[in-house]
Order: sequence, then C-alpha cells, then structure tokens
Amino acid sequence: MISSEFFFNACKDEGVDFFSGVPDSLLKNICSYITDNTPSENHIIAANEGNALAIGVGYHLSTGKVPLIYMQNSGLGNVINPLLSLADQDVYSVPLLMMIGWRGEPGVKDEPQHKKQGRVTVALLEAMEIPYKVLTADSNIEEAKVALKAMLSIAKKENKPCALLIKKGFFEDYKFQSDILYERPLYREQAIEIIVNNLNEPDIVVSTTGVASRELFEYREKLKSGHERDFLTVGGMGHTSQIALGIALQKKNRQVYCLDGDGSLIMHMGTLAINASMNCRNFKHIVFNNSAHDSVGGQPTVGDRIDIASIASNVGYQWVKMVSEESEIRLALNEMADVDTPALLEIQVKKGFRKDLGRPTTTPIQNKEIFMKFVAG
Repeated sequence: MISSEFFFNACKDEGVDFFSGVPDSLLKNICSYITDNTPSENHIIAANEGNALAIGVGYHLSTGKVPLIYMQNSGLGNVINPLLSLADQDVYSVPLLMMIGWRGEPGVKDEPQHKKQGRVTVALLEAMEIPYKVLTADSNIEEAKVALKAMLSIAKKENKPCALLIKKGFFEDYKFQSDILYERPLYREQAIEIIVNNLNEPDIVVSTTGVASRELFEYREKLKSGHERDFLTVGGMGHTSQIALGIALQKKNRQVYCLDGDGSLIMHMGTLAINASMNCRNFKHIVFNNSAHDSVGGQPTVGDRIDIASIASNVGYQWVKMVSEESEIRLALNEMADVDTPALLEIQVKKGFRKDLGRPTTTPIQNKEIFMKFVAG
C-alpha cells in the first residue's frame, strides 16, 4: 500500500503530468489527489473512457509526452476501439500509460456486474498485446516505482499503450480537498422516494447504475411493495435511457420512467438525440444532477456547468423542466405524466448518500425474471 502523493510525485519525476479518465472506486484516492494537485487543463475527467484515451492521444500529438489515462476495468469496453484503431502500433503508434482499477478480481468478493469483467481483464489486455504490471495492497514503494518505470519505458521505446493494473487496497486513504457541496434542498434518495410515491401501478421504471438503484431497491423494501416494477441497471453505465427507450417503444400503453444520473447521461450524451428522434410518447426521462460521480468517490462531473434541460430541448425533447424543491418535483411529475411527448425532468440534488445504504438482495437474473413478468402483464 502506498500514498497517492508518492505515486503522483513518481509520475511527475518520470515526466507524466497530464491525466484524463473516468473515476473508479478502487482509484478514488489517487483520482482525488490528482484533482487537488493538478491544474484543470492538465486533468480532464472525461465523459467516458474512450474519450479520455482520445484526449490523451491529442495531448501526445501536441507535446510528444506520455499521458496517464485512468479507468475502472469495466471501462476497457469503451477503450477497445480507440486503443486498437487509433493508438495501436499498427495505426498511429501512440505511447500511453493506462491505470486500471481491477474490480471483480478472481477470488475476491465483488458485485455481479464486475465478475465476468474481472475474470477476463488480463486476457483482454493480453489479446490487445498491451504490456502490463499488477500492483497490489502488498506492493511497496520500490515495487511501485519499478512497475511505473518499466511500463513508461516500454511505452516510450516502442510507442505503444501500456497499463498498470491496480488491485484493491493499493492506494492509502486520502481525503478529497476540492469537494464542492452544492446548497440544494434534497438528496437523490429523497427525490427517488417522491417519484416512487407518485407512480401509478402499471408504470415501469429503469434505474441507472450505482447508488441510485440501491436507493430505489431499499425504498421498495421499506414499502414492502416488491421489486418487479424496476429494472436495476447494475452495469453498462451510460446506457440506462436506451434500455428504457427499447421498452417504451414496445409497451406504448405503459409509462416508462428512466431514472438517470448526470454522470451516466454525460457518458453517452448522444442518446438524448436518439430518444427525442423516436418521438416515443410514453418515455419519461428523469435525470438526478448532483454534479458528481457519487458512486465512485465523488469526483466532479460537468453537471454544474451545463444546462441539461436546455440541451434536451434543443435535440427534440418537447417537454423539459429543471427543479430542486419537493413541491416543484411533485408538480412536475404530475405534468410529466400527462404530456404526450418525450419528456425530460432534471432534478438538482445534493451530493452524497447514506453510509449504511444496502445493496440489492436479489440477483440480476432474479431482477430480470420478475421484471419481465411485470412488463408482460
């Protein structure tokens, strides 16, 4: 286990001072340290991992230097295309250093959505012919320095991407100093409860990855109302609205509510245009905007710097609204239920969630089966 300060300084000693990526729970300490100690032009929290890699390519093309691109191993799915069709030695031959958090590591207990990705992470790197070193909770400072130097040496000499695969516990705890807490009336969990209480019996819910689905599950448990109405999108960040759209197009006599997050929406923002273009009248898109990647350490998004409702309106959503107060949410939900057009409601909420928040006690397969029966009914 090493400190984020040491690793950051070791990177700088090797000439690495540009960072881009998508936050990960295993990397939250080093991500926080980078944010606290790097000018914003040298640290870009990207929309998705493929974008982060492309930003790194641009950085190298303009400076000749090697960037560090960080991600959870689930993000490998988003970088495979730009890795193999852009940065690879057979194409533009771009030196990059990736830092990858290894969720779902074989033999380590983790959530279902990480198990397969964890099993195939090494195989994916090897199939892409990407050199890598593994760092663990038992790795010391000298081992970390050797691994960092070795991967950077290969990246520079062979002009190719390399990777550091980070296991749980490698980085010591670090408290984020640049945390911004917005003065907003409600937490996301409170907003979810208001929404659930305003739904009608046949309404269908698709909830986004991370904490939001956990909060929805716990509230259903509290109400003892069952979980068949909700599809909990435990994996595939950024794709929640497309799942909801796919359902809404087939079940036009049912209201379909997509409970999304700002980080998820920003990850694949082009989905807004597709949602609007389908003119699906029963598609109701609710975005909780806390301007943070809340589930993986609280790193900031650009949610506080963009107007989500206006963006949605400009790509074709015919009903949009931004609210934050409980009374506003209730009124907006009533309006939204009555509109006969694609609709988006942005709810600005506080960052953070309960430390004692549980996780779904059903498996993804169980969730799918009871959900499909409900949708078919």
